[in-house]
Amino acid sequence: MAVIVQKYGGSSVADIPRLEHVARRIAATVRDGHRVVVVVSAMGNTTHALLALARRVSPHPGRRELDMLMSVGERITMALLSMAVADLGVPAVSFTGSQSGIITDDRHASARVLEVRPERIRSALDEGKVAIVAGFQGVSRSREVTTLGRGGSDTTAVALAAALGADLCEICSDVDGVFSADPHRVPEARHLDRLSWDEALALFRGGARVLHPEAVAFAAHHGITLRAVATRGSTGGTAVGQSREGLASRVVAVTVDPEVDRVTPGPEGLSALVDVLVRVQAPVRSVREDGILLDRRDFHDRDRVAWPDGSRLVPVCVATAVGPGCGQPDLLVAGARALEAAGLHVLGLEADHDRLSWILPEGCALDAERVLHKALVEETA
Repeated sequence: MAVIVQKYGGSSVADIPRLEHVARRIAATVRDGHRVVVVVSAMGNTTHALLALARRVSPHPGRRELDMLMSVGERITMALLSMAVADLGVPAVSFTGSQSGIITDDRHASARVLEVRPERIRSALDEGKVAIVAGFQGVSRSREVTTLGRGGSDTTAVALAAALGADLCEICSDVDGVFSADPHRVPEARHLDRLSWDEALALFRGGARVLHPEAVAFAAHHGITLRAVATRGSTGGTAVGQSREGLASRVVAVTVDPEVDRVTPGPEGLSALVDVLVRVQAPVRSVREDGILLDRRDFHDRDRVAWPDGSRLVPVCVATAVGPGCGQPDLLVAGARALEAAGLHVLGLEADHDRLSWILPEGCALDAERVLHKALVEETA
């Protein structure tokens, strides 16, 4: 019997009716002849509520205690979902990250998975049970509860799929796969049937939220095919896997991340700035001589950093375009010209084989996504 790993995001289990729908979907997968491992996120806005509760108690809560608190949300979901699946006549058992054998390093709030020892999950599958796992969390080798950072439930699912030799890892959300832009902001966005791991990694590092970059990188390393699908009414979603050889260089999707900081070095130079970023465990996106890009969402100590003299921290947004071999100078220039023509000043440019990026002032995200989609996707199709 094939093993399928299914991950359900917070919106898919946001309330009891949605959670019960997920339970029925899991039961149907079992009755189709599969062994199923389920990874769940916290229900709805539970994680944000827990963080807000912590801030009411302490303006600067310690990361260890935050991990203890944040891990509760997924544990609530796993237990409730296990009950719902069992009530449908399908045996199910829930596991925390540590019980699942998710072993991480010691970095609280942004731990990395080092290895997976899924003995208890294998035993549950052998007994004919659905294993329901709390995502986003693990345990360090010093036996501390850790969390994996934003999007960590995706990483949990992929890590388990690799350890179990799963045939497929489904990432289930409200969106039926990946589009050429955010369909809520760009009505002309097109559904993509498939992406390579490299294209998906560039897109999600650029700010798209369907999958987490860490999970895609893990899947690429272990050769795992992902499928991003809608929890309800999916028409097939988007497959993420092997590179597509022999395709003409082109842009297939654009995204914009509005929550980025750009920090520029002072007179002491780049090395002094890097020393500070390493010390505070800043979430670095890219490093250039003229500045370093940081992910503001995961920068928990942003307001307490003592920057080197003369360094400046400026909020920006980053627009990214991806596609097979699209990292060409002509496409980079075409995007910059389209942005400037729309009154959006380009502060910096980056490119590699499958990715183009434009750094823009804060507040340009919506306009930049529409402009780039029209110029690079719609008009070049």
